[in-house]
Amino acid sequence: MLKKLFATAAVAVTAPAVFAADPVDYSTLTSSLDFSTVATGALAIGAAVIGMYAAIKGVKIVIGMVKSA
Repeated sequence: MLKKLFATAAVAVTAPAVFAADPVDYSTLTSSLDFSTVATGALAIGAAVIGMYAAIKGVKIVIGMVKSA
């Protein structure tokens, strides 16, 4: 039990020191990436799927009205 407590305390003390190191600068890698076209494509696909589900729901409503008449 004491060993487990000591190990936990050692990790708790050393972990902040590890994460406090200088952060790596990725701006040179990420500045050349442009995800605007990917976002536009994803939104277009999402809109098409939503439109398809709306059309299917509309057809089901119309079929239900025709069957009940």
